[in-house]
Amino acid sequence: MRRVSRLAVAGAATASLALVLSACGGTSTDASSSADSKGDMGLAIAYDVGGKGDQSFNDAAYAGLEQAKKEFGYKTQDIEPTEGETDADKEQRLVSLAKQGYNPVVGVGYAYATAVKAAAEQYPDTTFGIVDDSTVQLDNVADLVFSEEQASYLAGVAAAKSTKTDVVGFVGGVDIPLIHKFQAGFEQGVKDTNPKAKVLTQYLTQTAEEGGFSSPDKGKTAAEGQIEKKADVVYAAAGLSGQGVIEAATANKIWAIGVDSDQYAQEALAKYKDSILTSATKDVAKAVYNLAKSVEDGKPATGIVRGDLKTGEVGLADSNPKFKSDSELQEAIATAKEKIISGEIKVKTS
Repeated sequence: MRRVSRLAVAGAATASLALVLSACGGTSTDASSSADSKGDMGLAIAYDVGGKGDQSFNDAAYAGLEQAKKEFGYKTQDIEPTEGETDADKEQRLVSLAKQGYNPVVGVGYAYATAVKAAAEQYPDTTFGIVDDSTVQLDNVADLVFSEEQASYLAGVAAAKSTKTDVVGFVGGVDIPLIHKFQAGFEQGVKDTNPKAKVLTQYLTQTAEEGGFSSPDKGKTAAEGQIEKKADVVYAAAGLSGQGVIEAATANKIWAIGVDSDQYAQEALAKYKDSILTSATKDVAKAVYNLAKSVEDGKPATGIVRGDLKTGEVGLADSNPKFKSDSELQEAIATAKEKIISGEIKVKTS
C-alpha cells in the first residue's frame, strides 16, 4: 500500500492544461480541487537540460519511470525543461505535479535544488526526490546521489590501458563541482595506471544555461581539438553534448568513453557504437525506480541515498565485445574496483 492515499484528479482537460502551463512557466491551476476521475497517480519526473532523448542522464531517469509504471500499473508523468527557465518555473512544475497527486515527484538534476525544497515544504505528505544534489535536507526529500568519481577512475584505467599515444582527453559539460568529480576520478585512474600518460581537459561552458550539457556541436569541437593534440581516447561527462564527442571519435577512428548510460547500447548512437569503448555508468534508473518502490511499499526513502561501486550503482559498461574480451584490461579494471571498494584506493572528488 502507498503511504499517501491517491488524490482524486481533476478532469483530464483541466489537469492537462495545468501541466502544460506549468511546463511553459505559466500559472498552474489546482488540479486536485476539481477532481472528477479516480486516476492512480504514481511517479512523476521533471527532466534536466537536454531532456528526454539525450541517450544519457535523462533517458536513464525515464527508464526508471517506465519500470515503475510497468510494475505498479499506475499513471506516470514526465516533463521537459524549457529554455531559459527560472527556479520559479521549476518550482511551479513540481507543485503542479504534486497537486495532481503524483507521488513521488523527482527533479532530475542539481538545478532543481531550490525548486524541490520549495515544493516539498508546500507538500509535506508527498515524497520528492532530486538527482545529483545532497543539499535539500527535509523529511520528505530523498537526495539521490552517486560516487561518479569511482566509475570515472575505472574509465581512467580503461583509457590508460587503451591509449597508444599516451594522450587521452576529458570533456566536461559545465565547469561545476559535480563534473569535477568525473574529471578527478578519471585523471587519477589514468595516472595510477600509466604515469606517462597526459590528460587533456576542457569544459564546454561555465553554466548550464550556455548549453554545456545540451550542445553536441560544442562537444564535437572540443573533442576534435584534443584529437589534434594526439588524444586517442576521449571521455565525455557532458550529457547530450557527449554525442558530439562520440561523433568526433568515430570520424577520427579513436576511442570514446560514454557516460551515465551504456551508450554503446543506445539505439540512437548505433552508427557510432564501434567507437565507444565503454561507458562510466551511474544507475539513475535504479535510483528513481527504488524511490518509487519505497513509496509504493509505504516506507518512503528520505535523506541522502548514495549509489557507488559497492552497491553496484556505478561502474563500467561492458557491451562492447572488444572491451569485454580484452583480458588484460578487464583484469586491471577488476583489481582497481576491488581496491576502491576495500578502501585501499581512495578516489579524489576534486
